[in-house]
Amino acid sequence: MTVKVAIAQINSTVGDLAGNRAKIAEFSRRAAEQGADIVLTPELSLVGYPPEDLLLRQSFYAKTSETLAALASDLASLKDVHVVVGHPFEKEGQRFNAASVLLNGKISGTYCKHDLPNATVFDEKRYFASADQPLVFDVKGVRFGINICEDTWFPHAPARAAEAGAQVLLVPNGSPYHMNKQHLRIDVMHANVTVHGMSLVYANLVGGQDELIFDGNSFVLDQSGETRAQLQHCVEDLQIIEFEGGQPVDGTIVEELSVEAQVYKALVLGVRDYIGKNGFPGALIGMSGGVDSALTLAVAVDALGADKVRAIMMPSPYTAEISWVDSRDMVKRVGVRYDEIGINDCFEAFNRTLADEFKGLKQDTTEENIQARIRGTILMALSNKHGSIVLTTGNKSEMAVGYCTLYGDMAGGFAVLKDIAKTLVYRLCTYRNTVSDVIPDRILTRAPSAELRPDQTDQDSLPPYDVLDAIMQMYMEENQSGADIIAAGYRQEDVARITHLIKINEYKRRQSPVGIRVTHRAFGRDWRYPITSKFRE
Repeated sequence: MTVKVAIAQINSTVGDLAGNRAKIAEFSRRAAEQGADIVLTPELSLVGYPPEDLLLRQSFYAKTSETLAALASDLASLKDVHVVVGHPFEKEGQRFNAASVLLNGKISGTYCKHDLPNATVFDEKRYFASADQPLVFDVKGVRFGINICEDTWFPHAPARAAEAGAQVLLVPNGSPYHMNKQHLRIDVMHANVTVHGMSLVYANLVGGQDELIFDGNSFVLDQSGETRAQLQHCVEDLQIIEFEGGQPVDGTIVEELSVEAQVYKALVLGVRDYIGKNGFPGALIGMSGGVDSALTLAVAVDALGADKVRAIMMPSPYTAEISWVDSRDMVKRVGVRYDEIGINDCFEAFNRTLADEFKGLKQDTTEENIQARIRGTILMALSNKHGSIVLTTGNKSEMAVGYCTLYGDMAGGFAVLKDIAKTLVYRLCTYRNTVSDVIPDRILTRAPSAELRPDQTDQDSLPPYDVLDAIMQMYMEENQSGADIIAAGYRQEDVARITHLIKINEYKRRQSPVGIRVTHRAFGRDWRYPITSKFRE
């Protein structure tokens, strides 16, 4: 006799209990129509992940309990279908990250998470207690156990499930994306789950939540660790997998995407969900004729549609003619509303106003920053007046070394490229043009420039981006020392300069908008260095 297990790879919204309840019910009904005996939803699927300090409010638990009971009632008509739902759970004064099995209108069992992640982007020990009681239930003679996400990254909880007789381990997940994360997940499942001779069904959340992206990529492994099913990247999905005596029969395995395709789709999902879930009517982007604003515009149009995106070109006395031409070319290709608002008059007015203060002093970054801040003010004024959110265009390389202006190009509500190094920006643009040709070639071939003084290029102030990005990755993402980076072949002066700039620009990054995380360490919730610090290696 076969058992059919459905993976419901859904996009939950934090705090939208009614909406999440309806979505779980919808996917469960669709699965039941296809003969599913079990429906597995992701971690904390009923409330969204991560709820952060909502988990400190008693009313949140009360509303969750009420909604879970209502969901069980909603699903009562799905006779003998076991629906596994993630939710926070309070019992005897303790709070747990839990998953309950809903069956025939009732809660037939609840499993509470054992291993609580408390590193990188996770703070679960702030909110939850750990539990150590396995949950195993029988469906048509096959014994299914439950672990939740981090449980399977360590040996204890899977071993406990195996000891309790589980043949198949059901694993609800809220595992955030970083590049090639899916390979790491499968390797860890081999080490901790299939080593016990258990098959595994891994249901991962999909969607954007603030800076985090949940990529889906749910999968099924058989008892020997072979992949038998793989769901889609960065989209909701539903797949039914048949089990015979604890072994899965082959399901659908989606084609693996290139790193560039993965990241691009993650950016599109992040923009769509941040703007959609927060109720903004659209997006505003300051166009410069450069590669960063071009990529941001392409992502925004793919995420929202051209009718919800507006591009603004704000030329200064130093804007090159090719910047105008290339911006006009690109907006025509993607079909967005485009306006040009010159800042010469504003810039001259600032210079007149400050003339006495600046008398006898040379022009420097002060005047450059004034131009950037005029542009930021214009974009934010349009945002206030029309309601659309400003998408900033700065990349990770610039954020690392402070090559950005507070209250200028950093002004906005969401930083699309915040975790995208400059070299990756070019790779993503090249990838996007393989889908359809939207970014003019000259934007990809001309030297990058802020165009805030005559004949300016980024490399006037910075090392080449391939050098900068490599040093940034080794120092910031991999925690290597300056000596280690020099030993890897980089010039001492470049290493000293880049690491110094990273340290002294923490104050800027703290004031930057939230942005999408795609690496294993971004300038966000997993980067927590003090602004005031005298420590030097």
